[in-house]
Amino acid sequence: MRTYAEAGRHWRATIADAQAGDRRALDELVAGWLPLVYNIVGRALNGHADVDDVVQETMLRAVDNLGSLRDPDSFRSWLVAIAMRQIRDRARRRTPQRLDESVPAGEAADFAELTVLRLQLEGQRREVAEAARWLDDEDRQLLSLWWLEVAGELTRRELAAAVGISRQHAAVRVQRVKERLEVSRGIVRALDGACPDLRDLTARWNGRPDSVWRKRLARHIRGCGYCGDTRESVVPAERLLVGIALVPLPAGFTISLALGGKTAAAATGAASVGWSAKVLTALTKPAVAVTAGATLAAGGAYVVVRTPDDPPARAAVVPTVASTPATAPSAPGLSPSGPASPSASPSASASERRTARYGSVVDAVDSAPDPDTPPAALPERPASGVTSSGGAHATLNHRGDGVTLSGQGYVLVRWQISPQYRSGALVMPSWTGLKGRLFHVASGGGRRMDDPVSATDTTATGMGSKATGYIVPPSGTQQMWQNEYFYLAGSVTLTVNERGADYGLNVFPTTWDAVRKDVTSGPGQGAGRYGLVRDTGEDDTPVPQYVTRETPADPATVPQASRV
Repeated sequence: MRTYAEAGRHWRATIADAQAGDRRALDELVAGWLPLVYNIVGRALNGHADVDDVVQETMLRAVDNLGSLRDPDSFRSWLVAIAMRQIRDRARRRTPQRLDESVPAGEAADFAELTVLRLQLEGQRREVAEAARWLDDEDRQLLSLWWLEVAGELTRRELAAAVGISRQHAAVRVQRVKERLEVSRGIVRALDGACPDLRDLTARWNGRPDSVWRKRLARHIRGCGYCGDTRESVVPAERLLVGIALVPLPAGFTISLALGGKTAAAATGAASVGWSAKVLTALTKPAVAVTAGATLAAGGAYVVVRTPDDPPARAAVVPTVASTPATAPSAPGLSPSGPASPSASPSASASERRTARYGSVVDAVDSAPDPDTPPAALPERPASGVTSSGGAHATLNHRGDGVTLSGQGYVLVRWQISPQYRSGALVMPSWTGLKGRLFHVASGGGRRMDDPVSATDTTATGMGSKATGYIVPPSGTQQMWQNEYFYLAGSVTLTVNERGADYGLNVFPTTWDAVRKDVTSGPGQGAGRYGLVRDTGEDDTPVPQYVTRETPADPATVPQASRV
């Protein structure tokens, strides 16, 4: 049996190998940490039908972003934080109607029952597991982490980081959950008894635990000499949970990473850009950037990229922006082949460049370059480094989520569109409180989001399909690519304005070299198309749409094509 230090060294090596493209290492990483994620999600959602989906989405996002993890020692807290975000995201989307459609109590095993059966819990340990049913969703989410902390699977620092609060605040919240858990244990104990008054009280109860009945039953227990008479000493929950193993995965539980048909992927620098391997069949998201020089297969997901033995990339030439429009079928409401905007063109004349003022040229709808058209050369601007309030890799999933960026250098904003959850009109993210200068310098990731993504469904693009519906940007908005690159000299806040259509952003500082590698990874390296360079090296490089030096109360009110 490995010591804690040996286990830490083992996982550090495994993570490093997986980041380098080692197939077996990635398989081992997924298999080794899947039980922890399953226990967190299962207990937080108490065996809801969405558990499998949330577990799968968590593991997919972890694999997808593994290249952005700079410190292998933080992998566990990073993975747990991803799981909690997916749990909260799924809870936000669940409607009361959907909850009412759940099976009646007693007809299916919830996670509390699975815990009792699979771990063969008896007595007060069984009581604690069953008491979890009576907690509200938010309490159950925290309980899922605290349970694992007490069992020795997590630290308090990791628990606090996953919830996004300080350790002091975590201590307060854990104490409150423990108090409500003890009340719930009393209810479980009382319902096992034979109090006539309690039987009368619960005659009209449907058997499904909820907060209303928790309060009613707690009031009865406090005033009942029979139910409130604890003849057996009650052992604190934390003592009962010490050493309890993880609930094993159910038989046949699988994580599907299968990608339909031939998967195309762009080769990028793993350390600075990271991975992106989205599931086509399950999530309607195409695979894009993974570690360069590797062939990865994990759980049936095959992502092929250029190996060192492949011929070198074609030499870049200086193209014009007015290239052949994309031949991909246009999704309804999108403009993949809209007219080129002279003001946004990197091929503006020298006289125009001399007279352009910063902020007078903004993003505008332009033509999709031909897949075989290499980009223009990317000017290298001074870069001393960018710091982010969200750390090396910030994930923004909900309306109001934001990150403040400061310094001088390059920033990657990666789009994650989710038409399968909620399609329709999209409210674009906005840049607010700008101090200094901000340019939109390049687009990459091997494809535009309106490129086709399926060999079997001709209507499917990164923005949706005929079956799921499309995510549609506002009229006149420039179509985003998978990876959008910006150059910042100053500070600015980027905010997600999700309202209607579902999307997320991954935001992290990057380098000029990583941008250049991404946009020059074209069809010869397995990508859908080359990237697009927008930077002229002058002030006539476009600034993002939806940018302002002001800080409005609602960032969604920033006007389109605003000038700075």
